[in-house]
Amino acid sequence: MQTVVGKFSISDLIKLSQSICFAFFFCLSISANAQNSSNNLNSPNSGIIKIIVPYPPGGGTDIIARAISQKVGELLQQPVVVENRNGANGSIGSAFVAKAAGDGFTLLVVPAGFSANPSIYPNLPFDQKKDLTGVTMLASGPLVLVVNPSLKVKNTRELINLVKSKPDQFNYASAGMGSLPHLTAELFNLEAGTKMLHIPYKGAGPAVIDLMGGIVPVYFMNILQAKPLIAEGSIRALAVTSPQRSSLDPDLPAIAEELPGFDMMNWYGVLAPSTIPKETLDKVNQAIIVALNTPKVKEKLSQEGMTVVGNKPNEFNVFLKKEMDKYNRIVKQAGL
Repeated sequence: MQTVVGKFSISDLIKLSQSICFAFFFCLSISANAQNSSNNLNSPNSGIIKIIVPYPPGGGTDIIARAISQKVGELLQQPVVVENRNGANGSIGSAFVAKAAGDGFTLLVVPAGFSANPSIYPNLPFDQKKDLTGVTMLASGPLVLVVNPSLKVKNTRELINLVKSKPDQFNYASAGMGSLPHLTAELFNLEAGTKMLHIPYKGAGPAVIDLMGGIVPVYFMNILQAKPLIAEGSIRALAVTSPQRSSLDPDLPAIAEELPGFDMMNWYGVLAPSTIPKETLDKVNQAIIVALNTPKVKEKLSQEGMTVVGNKPNEFNVFLKKEMDKYNRIVKQAGL
């Protein structure tokens, strides 16, 4: 015999109660899933995020990409792989990203020299200004102007005066045509009114060896790589290329103290296809900034002589335009 409460039986009330509980927990599940997915890219193409490094493994660009990759993957709840697509001074890997879908799953990490590519290589297979957009600057740091100890100069002014006194008799080394040391030295020539001749090498290693051997007297190199060589007396440091003195060596003056406005920083940044939606761009930006500010990543970048930046996409894009304009001026005025 069924017990009836009002118009409902006990069994009806039990069924109603079960339905309400099911609906309640279903809503909770939907809410939790929405919360969990709020940080991921939420794309129909969800899968592996590729961070493209357009240079060989082991260099600064590769090191910084790998330093952030794991944490970025955790924050976006997607697996991340770093893929090296090197060649043509970074143009091959950059073109790959420029032509990729703008869904946040293909990113590009580049160094400062990337900004010079449109000026040096006018026939790039993509439009660097239109096809790529900035996500964030990762970090920046100065180069240091160093000379062979046999060169009897102790500061920037003495170097300028010596080179001017012997036109076309001084060479400088670089890590290759279009490399940051090359462009920095050419800016130095322009600003100082000197005429040092370019000797390109296949990488920083051979350039430093010949610098220490006295085959080339002048070079602009990574400050952290330079410090042990400076300490042992193999090379002499004159100044840093940042607008102000560097915390890595506060005793070293900035070239800008002698040549006002001189500014050639080594930096690394992340770019994405320009078709990426703003919401996705912001999610990637936020994840990278959080990753950059973890103690482990900060320490790693500090070991590379870099200081964490982590800015907004629009800020990085404004900076990129200024950098491309600066490099374009250097390339044109130096006749590269």
